[in-house]
Amino acid sequence: MTRYSIDPHRNELIAAWGTGEGELATRIADLPVGRDTSTLLRLARTLTQLSDAAWRTYTHPASAAGSLEPNSEGWRREQERNAFGAVAEAVAAPNLPAGGMLAVSHSPLLESAHRLGRALRTLDEPELAKAVLAETVAELTAVEGAELGDLTGRAQQAVLLSREDASPVQVAAADLLFEQDPFGSAALFSDIDPTAAAVAAAHWLAAAAEVAAEASGHEATTVVLEAGTIEALPHETPTLVLELLDAGHTPYDAVTGLVRHALHIADGLLPDPAGLREQLEDLDEALAAEIADQGTDPEDIGLRLTPLDPKRPARDLLEDLLSGIHGCWLLHDEHDDLDDLDEHDEHDDLDDLDEHDEHDDLDEGAAPDTADEARDDDRAERQQTRSRERFARLLRETAARHRDRLM
Repeated sequence: MTRYSIDPHRNELIAAWGTGEGELATRIADLPVGRDTSTLLRLARTLTQLSDAAWRTYTHPASAAGSLEPNSEGWRREQERNAFGAVAEAVAAPNLPAGGMLAVSHSPLLESAHRLGRALRTLDEPELAKAVLAETVAELTAVEGAELGDLTGRAQQAVLLSREDASPVQVAAADLLFEQDPFGSAALFSDIDPTAAAVAAAHWLAAAAEVAAEASGHEATTVVLEAGTIEALPHETPTLVLELLDAGHTPYDAVTGLVRHALHIADGLLPDPAGLREQLEDLDEALAAEIADQGTDPEDIGLRLTPLDPKRPARDLLEDLLSGIHGCWLLHDEHDDLDDLDEHDEHDDLDDLDEHDEHDDLDEGAAPDTADEARDDDRAERQQTRSRERFARLLRETAARHRDRLM
């Protein structure tokens, strides 16, 4: 969301929002001189609340709630999103106290707009009111753009949010980035909605697992776990995603389901009581075993309600899936025979050193073992580069064969 603040030295209203690369800020309007600071802060606070309510319609869309029947969660979300059209009017003509009573809207968005309008009435500055109204329109327009997959301008802050749904436009953009770099590029975090990026990452992880499984002989669902014996990796979430895909879930269903579950927990909800009951039974067994074997204090054993960070589930999931792809390469590298080359690789045999390697101009005084270490390091680096390129090529081919599962 956009956060609004007061600059007391310049006497200005400031808006700031995050991007995948840092924070941006802009001046909204000059503030009246000599006004009480708490009154000005109230204006900034209500603007922030309005932004928060608007962006929640993006992270919690009606399409992700299932039913749109009256009084259902999906219906309430749809009503809240439809309230966008009434925000400007609520700011311009807010509910005011009458007879000791004040009408309060059931919509968090509209109630924020009414509070904002009342804050502006208190300040009674027409130019400020005009600027603030234009700002609310700009913020709602940014949300609408993000919904359509356009994360430019103010809408770029969506890259920091976790959404229960994924825009097909954003998934396609993320897939293109993976095509360019199958190991994942920085643009996935700066230009793409993280839930959509994670959907594409799940598709490419499945392809990476298939490539690694073929080379290693392990099951595709266990390759990331096996890679953990080579290098420490966050294997739990990538393995869970691979198991969901193996069970018939699409990358979209697997990713949005995990993100939605974590967001519900962050909201203080218990989305799967039956599943929690099973987790508690497993915890009882684990607790008893650890107490018996290691004398562990029961208070030191906790139960994770979600494998994701509930404060940033989509980005956390994306990071873990990229680690999973890296793990698949590690396992493939360990089992792949680079000497058994196909036609694409034959011209690049590691045993055929190039002219630079044959005529290394070493200092006359350099120790022989130092020269050997330098040559070995260079060879190892070139071999790793070649291994990654080979894996990336196989990964692209495998992902292309299964592109129909992407959405």
